[in-house]
Amino acid sequence: MPKGQFNDLLWFLAVAEERSFTRAAAKLGIAQSTLSHTIKRLETQMGIRLLTRTTRNVVPTEAGERLRQTLAPRVEEIEAEIALLTELRDKPAGTIRITLSDHALQSYVWPKLRPVLLEYPAIKLELNIDNGFRNIVEEGFDAGVRLGESVEKDMIAVRIGPDWRLVAVASPGYLKMHPAPGHPEELIGHNCINHRHLRAGGLYAWEFEKDGQDLRVRVDGQLAFNSSHAMIDAALNGYGIAYIPEDTVVQHIAAGDLVQILDDWSPFFAGYFIYYPSRRQNLPAFRVIVDALRYAG
Repeated sequence: MPKGQFNDLLWFLAVAEERSFTRAAAKLGIAQSTLSHTIKRLETQMGIRLLTRTTRNVVPTEAGERLRQTLAPRVEEIEAEIALLTELRDKPAGTIRITLSDHALQSYVWPKLRPVLLEYPAIKLELNIDNGFRNIVEEGFDAGVRLGESVEKDMIAVRIGPDWRLVAVASPGYLKMHPAPGHPEELIGHNCINHRHLRAGGLYAWEFEKDGQDLRVRVDGQLAFNSSHAMIDAALNGYGIAYIPEDTVVQHIAAGDLVQILDDWSPFFAGYFIYYPSRRQNLPAFRVIVDALRYAG
């Protein structure tokens, strides 16, 4: 490999992943013209076009995509090994990226990690809220948080919270105008506040269970959100029935601002787990995060 070509490959990888010379140049801290010239030189040296440039974006060619897939995991391994050198420092350091839902963040992750960041100021934390499922390896995350039933088998998984359930709630004002349903199928006639969930392929079908009978109900209504907090606000303001994690509305129920319905139909779900590839577990900063989140039972 000619001297300096390794850097050229790293710059190519940045463009291929960002799909933009502008974003890649900003990420690398170099001029866009310098980056463009370097990629052209690399393509000339290799004798093959690696990127297709359009007016709107940059897309790897077949050869470019093959090179990206070859480079990415090896660069990640090098970065992981370099990060291990932080063990020589007094305290763990580095950036940890985690993808998770808003409920997992607010109820389990952020409350436990607040004191950690004060104790370890050299640890940087990026928490990406996404209610869909992300490929953490391909998308550059160190870990993800999901319900136990949804974690891939090839990942290491550590429980971070107890089992929990969704509960159906509505405001007293809404129930005064619309009598509470006694059975999940009666939700069809109600204005329900939907939850857009990528895993469900769109709108989440509400899951119920009683006496061994599993039931899924596709509800309809005026509103749909991908945030449980917005759903709670809509329910509090009388827009309909919401199906919400119980811990997020227990205070509203106790205060009488929301009324719980269909309680005997609300099943428990396996609690949240943080999951990650095996090579992440040896990074000092990552071990601090996992240990802080670990559920003691």
